[in-house]
Amino acid sequence: MTAWILAVGSELLTPFKVDTNSLAITEALNAIGYDVRRKVVLADDLQALTDWFAGAIGRTDLVVCTGGLGPTADDLTRDAVARALGRPLVPDPSILARIEARFQSRGRVMPAINARQALVPDGAIAMENTQGTAPGLWLSTEGTSFLLLPGPPREMRPLLTRAIEALIPSAHGVRLLRRVIKLTGRPESEVDAIAQPIYGPWATAALPVTTTILASLGQIELHLTATAADTTAATAVLDTSVATLCAALAPSVYSTDGRTLEVVVADLLRATRRTVATAESCTGGLLASRLTDVPGSSVYFRQGVVSYSNEAKQQYLGVPEALLAQHGAVSAPVAVAMADGIRAASGADVGLGITGIAGPDGGSAEKPVGTVVIALSSHTGTRCETFRFVGPREMVKFQSAQAALNMLRLALEGEVTP
Repeated sequence: MTAWILAVGSELLTPFKVDTNSLAITEALNAIGYDVRRKVVLADDLQALTDWFAGAIGRTDLVVCTGGLGPTADDLTRDAVARALGRPLVPDPSILARIEARFQSRGRVMPAINARQALVPDGAIAMENTQGTAPGLWLSTEGTSFLLLPGPPREMRPLLTRAIEALIPSAHGVRLLRRVIKLTGRPESEVDAIAQPIYGPWATAALPVTTTILASLGQIELHLTATAADTTAATAVLDTSVATLCAALAPSVYSTDGRTLEVVVADLLRATRRTVATAESCTGGLLASRLTDVPGSSVYFRQGVVSYSNEAKQQYLGVPEALLAQHGAVSAPVAVAMADGIRAASGADVGLGITGIAGPDGGSAEKPVGTVVIALSSHTGTRCETFRFVGPREMVKFQSAQAALNMLRLALEGEVTP
């Protein structure tokens, strides 16, 4: 079964408002077996909305629309659906009574404009909105069902849940299951070169598994999807598929259960009973921030020092002036000295040092913008690696923190008993 999602509202096409409803709707529909094939955002334009709804008829099993059900003149979803389906808008006295009662319960008189919300396309099933005045609406034509929901998330979500329980389930008998494998430390092309020969044949198997590779800043995700009426069989196939890919891509895989890299590292620090401290230059405290974004981080995080200047590196981390003069601030010897220094100063089990050139200025032919050196110091010794990141300043900073977290993850995983 397929579904399309439409978010209505001119404000969603500006930099000031983001459509988050479609994410919740997709998750809910996937869980009951719908394959979301299209997501669209449209302005409050009657003709454009009418054309879109008309174009969906017969081309998808379900359309879920959010927004445009309010009382004002630019709330046009009801009108557009009625036009697209060739049905008149008719007043629903029960909806009008509920809206009036809602205002009365707050000691107010319903404005006349709210009566528009009691107009529904002929034949539609109305769902009471206990969080607002706009009812949810359900109607079908020519093999396509339409679920119209209000835009505010606190109103949309309860109505979506009720629709799934009372209306949508009767239209299908399968479920869609999804797994996500998260990796870092490898480029997308390398991941795909390893993974594609493995997952390619799965698409034509008896119980197909489709795989999509997604690249984002500092990490790669592999999304595995299986659709089946027998969830036990689909779960088993996905478990095997995930295990196969993880074995091929190890040790780059850091999560198969939705955890972020910082949460994975936090769990490893707790499991190994290790503490960590950070010495940062080009990242400006971002590494410390990500480590402490996890609740309970005081158990494993000792302290962080942001040492941009050479003087700060000497004063707070004990980096020798001669080392800075000989190798420069962005160098392996200085990164190691920073990691050793913060470890000694804090008493932490692990010290992390980051120094680099985030840009847009400060680079040279020998050390271009994006050059970052990361070192880890522990009781087993030091490890150091030089990276060449690309992108603007904020991207270099994020990738640097990501690489440092991954270096820490790999070190801690070596201490975890299988």
